[in-house]
Amino acid sequence: MLRCIGLLAGVLSIGLSAWGGGDQSAAALPSLRRVNIPYFSGEVQFAETALVWFGRVTSTENYADVRLGYTATDVYVRVMIFDRRLWYNAEPASSPLIDWDSVSLYLDQAGNPATGSGGTGNAPAASSYRFDAQLTAWEPRADWQAAYRGQAGSWAALNQPFVTHNEIKWETATEGGVNNDQNNRGWWLEYWIPFSSLGRSGPPAIGTQWGLGIAVHDRDAGVGPVNADQIWPDAMQPLQPATWGQMRFGQPAYSPPLNFPRDTVTIRHGLNGAPVIDGTVGGDTDCGAGSYPDYFAGWGALTYPHIERVNVQNQGDIADWPCFSKYYVTFPLDSVPANKVIVSATLTLYQLGNAGGGGWGEPETSYIQIFTVDQAWDENTLSWNNAPRARENITGTWVDPLAEYPGYPGIPRAWTISRAVAEAYTAGVPLRLAVYAADGAYHSGRYFYSSDVEDFNAVGRPTLKITWGDRGAAIEKSVWLPLVQR
Repeated sequence: MLRCIGLLAGVLSIGLSAWGGGDQSAAALPSLRRVNIPYFSGEVQFAETALVWFGRVTSTENYADVRLGYTATDVYVRVMIFDRRLWYNAEPASSPLIDWDSVSLYLDQAGNPATGSGGTGNAPAASSYRFDAQLTAWEPRADWQAAYRGQAGSWAALNQPFVTHNEIKWETATEGGVNNDQNNRGWWLEYWIPFSSLGRSGPPAIGTQWGLGIAVHDRDAGVGPVNADQIWPDAMQPLQPATWGQMRFGQPAYSPPLNFPRDTVTIRHGLNGAPVIDGTVGGDTDCGAGSYPDYFAGWGALTYPHIERVNVQNQGDIADWPCFSKYYVTFPLDSVPANKVIVSATLTLYQLGNAGGGGWGEPETSYIQIFTVDQAWDENTLSWNNAPRARENITGTWVDPLAEYPGYPGIPRAWTISRAVAEAYTAGVPLRLAVYAADGAYHSGRYFYSSDVEDFNAVGRPTLKITWGDRGAAIEKSVWLPLVQR
């Protein structure tokens, strides 16, 4: 009999160990802005780049989507800027590059993950780099970009190569351009920073974190003061690397601590009384028609409270930014008992349609990404300009277009978000997510049912499924010891 008990205990030990290591559990939410950038073994896949966003869409303020990734030789960054008036200096040596429409990119190889900041110290050091690049109309880029390295608490010119490209997007064929008072849609700037220019033979190991800061500089007239910078992260100070965000090479994995799975809970608006609040911002499915023709004046403030279907859309042609859309959702986690382990979690959205087709061009597959956010928001007032910025990009899933309307409840599309749920649960806060994409193709919009869809399609509402378990210590007391004592 004792042999049977010992064998049973051994089997339980093997089964429990397979659920994961104890030192990789999620910690409470740190106060940070972090972007996990993917590695590309060949060409950079635009749609799969990581995303951060910041700024506002108004007549005098700029907004930016930033795509990031890396290869065996370079860090890749593209900054896509919604900007109404475009001005650059045709004589770049006569004034600082950042006094015109331009971007500053900050990197610090001495990342500081322990404090939640991107770099270390309150002044640029030898590990800190700055890359300025100004808008140009057609000229070769060399005279409109400059590199710097930290030295004695400030910036010293750095004679190391890097590559930039830029492109301007006019509003119409008869209106727009640079160095005039005509309206534009915006412009984009692309960086290729060689690891060799950062004193490295190649990329750092997966999991390495660097400091990252971005500033978009804006001029709307040929003379006079420049507009206030738009920055990432929110409190970034160019001369204080400790205030920068984090850039991590590769996506972190989630491995729960030692546990025994006990139950799975389903969280959906109205199910067991759960309030799952969601909303969409941006152009929705009609490209912000309510703000036409002056998108800069009103588009950023558009709201869509209690809308029954939402859109997730982006693309590489920044001229079409009035069609861009993000989705936000908040799930309560109080249906998971206290002091448990999050074993796994899956978010499911139900797709009912997409942009494109019907003579507008055929849509392509879209890589839709999930982001955590750490600020509450109000569905009734949520807009592009006041919506929370991403805390961290978590995962992504390819979502195909639909050839025809699928009927209720829609086509389920799922994302594994275990780490995000574990972090929110451990911190004792609701799970707050944003959904967006880095697509390059046209007609990338994907339409999903929201929490506000009518009750007859309640199963088509956004759904979170969580498997939770008892911790290893609890298992040892409740399972192992009684078996041995018998």
